[in-house]
Amino acid sequence: MDSKTLCLGALMLGDASGYEIKKLFEEGPFSYFHQSSFGSIYPALGKLMAEGLVTCDEHAQEGRPDKKVYSLTDKGRAAFRKALSINPQRDRIRSESMYMLFFAHLLDTGHVRKVYDGYLEGFRQNIECLDGLSSDGISPSRQFVRGFGRTFYEAAVKYMEENRHMLLPEDEAPKAKGDKT
Repeated sequence: MDSKTLCLGALMLGDASGYEIKKLFEEGPFSYFHQSSFGSIYPALGKLMAEGLVTCDEHAQEGRPDKKVYSLTDKGRAAFRKALSINPQRDRIRSESMYMLFFAHLLDTGHVRKVYDGYLEGFRQNIECLDGLSSDGISPSRQFVRGFGRTFYEAAVKYMEENRHMLLPEDEAPKAKGDKT
C-alpha cells in the first residue's frame, strides 16, 4: 500500500499532524501490521494536498514552528474507499531478526541467543499490549484485526518455544510447570 493511502487511512481516524500520523504507525492501531516513516509521510501529505484530498490548517505554537494539522476532504474519503477496493498484494514478513536467525549457524551463540530472546520477548509484549486494550466502542473489524494479531503472536511464541533447540541446541528446553526432572 502506498504512503498516500496510508496517510488517508490515518486521517479517517481524525484530523492529525504528520507527527501524530507517524505515532499511529509506531504505537497506535497500525503499529502491529504496517510501518511508515516521516520521509514518506510528509511527501505523501504534500501530494494529497495538491490533489485536493486533504486540507491543512496551521496552529501557532509558542517557541516552536506552527503545527500543521491535516484533514480529509470528501474527495479524500472517496479516494481512500477507492484505494481499499483493489485486491491487496500478498503479505510478506520483513524482519531483521528473522534474517539474522536464518544465518544463525554463522553467528556467535551468545548473539543468536540475544536476537532470539529479544524477538520472542517482542511477541510476548505485543500480546500483553493487545490484551491491555479496551474493546469498548471499537468496530467488529478492528476487533477482528486485534484478534488476528493476537493469534499470530501466540502462534509465533508457541513455535519459537517448541523449536528453540533448532537454533540453540545447547540451551536446555524450558521445563513444564511442576516438572522436577
